[in-house]
Amino acid sequence: MRDFTKELPDHTEKYIGDNDLFLEIFEGDNLPKATKQRPPLLFVHGAFTGSWMWSKYIPHFISEGWNCYVMNLRSHYKSRLLDMTKITFKDYLEDMKEIIAECGVPPILIGFSMGGILSQKLAETVEIAGLVLIDSVISKEVFEVVPYKELDQMTPGILLPAPVREELSSIDETADDIEFQRKYLSMESSKAFSAFVFSIEAKGISIDSSSISCPCLVVKAVNGDDDDRRGRVTAEHLRAEYKGLWNTTHTGVLVGQRYMEAVDTIMDWLKRL
Repeated sequence: MRDFTKELPDHTEKYIGDNDLFLEIFEGDNLPKATKQRPPLLFVHGAFTGSWMWSKYIPHFISEGWNCYVMNLRSHYKSRLLDMTKITFKDYLEDMKEIIAECGVPPILIGFSMGGILSQKLAETVEIAGLVLIDSVISKEVFEVVPYKELDQMTPGILLPAPVREELSSIDETADDIEFQRKYLSMESSKAFSAFVFSIEAKGISIDSSSISCPCLVVKAVNGDDDDRRGRVTAEHLRAEYKGLWNTTHTGVLVGQRYMEAVDTIMDWLKRL
């Protein structure tokens, strides 16, 4: 199995705050003087994952001169292990604020899945330079326009175990891609997860888009018209640019064989900022 974390360029590793949040900092290569005032990119992972999930992405942004901060929420990956039965969605927002302070200047947030809805919520009250959502959890407002046909009827336990991922491949992931994820996937806080999931009892996180003024980009993994509509409605809600990547999977947009389509989309958008 190819472990992409072992191929990452040299970088700085730090532990931040009382909860020892594991942060990886990569300096952009050959950064021209004219672009030294660029904001850094802050990558925010999804549920069950960590900074390792960005391993394919990071080298491409470094090579274009972007400084990259790749964070881990409390009790994820190499952050200090805490009691996950007590961790909340709000706790994760506080973690992000700590890392943004470490950046020194308002960063461009790049959030995947749970990291996407966290980034949207944070952008209501915290100054950021830009917002990129990669197959983000949708907001309550988007759900009301394009609801899911089936809702989760299960009541989560005190924590959620890591996804098993028994399949050997997907439409855009090889066996190696899936094995890489299987190696690192870990448990998730049920309290945090329940805050944004859509079920009979829960209807997601509300996002006040009028409070978000930074440039935004929405990248969506699309496998049907409803997926595409949710992506487009999210973009409309945030006054964002939109790119739907048809026939890709939720995790494949980060670690699959077509991940460069998402990277190129983000890179083009960054150049136009």
